[in-house]
Amino acid sequence: MSHRMLLHFLRMPLLIRIFFIAIFVLCLFGVIIHLLEPAAFPSIFDGIWWAFITASTVGYGDYVPHTFWGRLTGLLLILLGAGFVSSYFGTLAAAAVTKQDAFSEGKHPFKGNGHIIIIGWNERSKELITKHIERPQPQTIVLVDSTLETNPVSSIYVHFIKGKPQLDETMAKTDIINAEKVLITADRGQHELQADMNTILTLLTIKGLCPDVTCIVEILSADQVINAYRAGADEVIQSNKLTSIFMVNSLHACENGLLSSIITQLEEDRIICLPHKSAEGKKTVADAFKELQPQGILLIGLKRGEEIILNPSPNFELKATDELITLN
Repeated sequence: MSHRMLLHFLRMPLLIRIFFIAIFVLCLFGVIIHLLEPAAFPSIFDGIWWAFITASTVGYGDYVPHTFWGRLTGLLLILLGAGFVSSYFGTLAAAAVTKQDAFSEGKHPFKGNGHIIIIGWNERSKELITKHIERPQPQTIVLVDSTLETNPVSSIYVHFIKGKPQLDETMAKTDIINAEKVLITADRGQHELQADMNTILTLLTIKGLCPDVTCIVEILSADQVINAYRAGADEVIQSNKLTSIFMVNSLHACENGLLSSIITQLEEDRIICLPHKSAEGKKTVADAFKELQPQGILLIGLKRGEEIILNPSPNFELKATDELITLN
């Protein structure tokens, strides 16, 4: 039994072991000084009080040993007890610095729920994180990247994990099971096909650990979109295609900078899906438009299953399962 307790004690963290040793030594010296000089130290508590004050180098002087053996005990306490106390606080400070460095360097795992995981540090993820943490009550973001040395964002809402996202041990540190969404950005520093292969491999790793988490992936080449969906992507963003559309519309826009101005207006969370509130009788797009307009909400389309219908006819009949795409 005693051997098992010793093993359990030796397996404790160093800081806890030093703390218990220091408490034991100080209490032991408090009992000894009470036994040696009961007149000067009437109770065991008085002896322990003296031991703590002496070892901490405070030295109030309210209790003082008078005999040779009492003073010798005091000398031993200063040599032994003060060493343990100093060692404890030194270890405590070192542990705090080490833990802070672990957080900064992405070595400390994240524990939480409802967070968003972003894979890859680049201009797109940087802009996204900056906009996100400026919101009134932002969700926590867990940033995963293998190229960064320290957390690039100084915010309590951003937790950095250093490592390759294709490895289970890296994604396990993100508490993927309790995450709400995952955004996988493409590495534009690589060839497009290689970047997409790495993205899909990361997606397979994530879905293998947590099949139910919503994954949004950025794909550069159109040929790999189908493979991304096969790997379990819930939404695929073809960034090159979006850029091409932006360029084509800019070329044919009636006014220079018009499209850029519109995109800037849509940077915030302005396009949202609202559940369609079914009522008795048939309901059309015109009816939904009239209901939303007084609230300052513009109906621009609807989502019916996997189908997106933009600018539907006013007489288009709505179903109870439809979702309304609105501009807030």
